[in-house]
Amino acid sequence: MSVNPSSRVRESSQPWLHQRGTEIQAFGTVRDFPVGLPRETREYSCQRLNQVLADTQILYSLYKKHHWLMRGPTFYQLHLLLDKHASEQLPIIDAVAERIQTLGGVAVGDPRQVAEMTVIPRPPDGVEEVPAMLSRLLEAHETILVAAHDAASRADEMGDDGTNDLLVSQVIRTGELQAWFLAEHLVDTPLVRA
Repeated sequence: MSVNPSSRVRESSQPWLHQRGTEIQAFGTVRDFPVGLPRETREYSCQRLNQVLADTQILYSLYKKHHWLMRGPTFYQLHLLLDKHASEQLPIIDAVAERIQTLGGVAVGDPRQVAEMTVIPRPPDGVEEVPAMLSRLLEAHETILVAAHDAASRADEMGDDGTNDLLVSQVIRTGELQAWFLAEHLVDTPLVRA
């Protein structure tokens, strides 16, 4: 069977630019997914995970900001440490966002929405002293850790093993280790004499 060439749509390599669509799922809703968890559980987990996600994205940004603005005699060590910690937050951000999507939710991704949702206090636009920057990071970690412990416990009670595992194995364990490393830099010990 032959096709009349004049009836075919002309093929082109021109991209279809400036497209707009309608929102097909509202933020804060969950789709029905066959993951063996009730809607109420999935809605709860998505809401809690989105808060952790927003705060963790802010923590990542704080790490990068302080990495760039580090000063003083421990500049090199802290510059490298903060960049390492920032890079360790990226897989957590991705895993939390993907867990939300797996549960049928919508992961917060727009930086403007993240800024509206976060409970991490905004730092000054300029440069703070090094101890203040480290303390700010520690406080952000603690905020996330308190929320993650509570959400993990509640997810466990609701039978959401995947969310519990993610919060404990990635968010909490990484956050606790990073907080330890930061806190040890705030101990006032002599560098050259005992």
